[in-house]
Amino acid sequence: MAIAGKTVLVTGAGAGIGAALAVEAAGGGAAAVVAVDIDAAGAEATAAAVRERGVAAVAAGVDVADAAAVRALVAEVRAEHGPIGAVFSNAGVAVGLGLHAPMSLWEKAWAVNVRAHVHLAQAVLPGMIRDGGGHFMITASAAGLLGLPGDAPYAVTKQAAVGLAEWLACAYARHGIKVSALCPLGVRTGLLMPAVAAGHPAGLAVAELGPILEPAEVAACAVAGLADGRFLVLPHPEVAELYAKKAADPDAWIHTHASTR
Repeated sequence: MAIAGKTVLVTGAGAGIGAALAVEAAGGGAAAVVAVDIDAAGAEATAAAVRERGVAAVAAGVDVADAAAVRALVAEVRAEHGPIGAVFSNAGVAVGLGLHAPMSLWEKAWAVNVRAHVHLAQAVLPGMIRDGGGHFMITASAAGLLGLPGDAPYAVTKQAAVGLAEWLACAYARHGIKVSALCPLGVRTGLLMPAVAAGHPAGLAVAELGPILEPAEVAACAVAGLADGRFLVLPHPEVAELYAKKAADPDAWIHTHASTR
């Protein structure tokens, strides 16, 4: 496994996919797991779950949209645990509004869904280069490949996250660094399920396209994708077919989805 014996850092680890990634990393033989979340209590609960599996774990209550805080976190982790072998840059937010969402919400989406990945990459990749390589996975979304009706800030920033992952993969391959984009469709988390229950267009669109997976299923797929060195990691196989269909005929894709966007 790509993470066996390595220090693994997971952001957005307080719940949902991030918590599942931390636990899956422990099961994959990680030497230590660093659970990071703006919700310090959630991060500590995840770290405790990792320790129950016999793996060293620490929690950090950090806002990953704060570049200085991210730099300090990475420096501290390296000082205490040595090289960081794998990173799951997983923090994300949804908005649930269209074009006219308040600028404050557009800014929050950019800050967490894009710039937080930039901050973490800037902080961790130089050390990975010195260490001879590593793995960096960005949790984007199937929305980053297919779009998403009903949530313009989310759809736009998740597409940017995929673009960032692709750029990093190309730029850092020569340094032995593997970069991946994790693009799940529906996952049973606090981000999606309230939207489904409320009948929100974004939640319904996701639920209609494929099954809603458990976070543990997505985490298992993510760790396997990391080990295989895949760029696009797709827990829902149907996303690959939809993405190919969209790429083959963008005009038809827009026409088909125009009434819901």
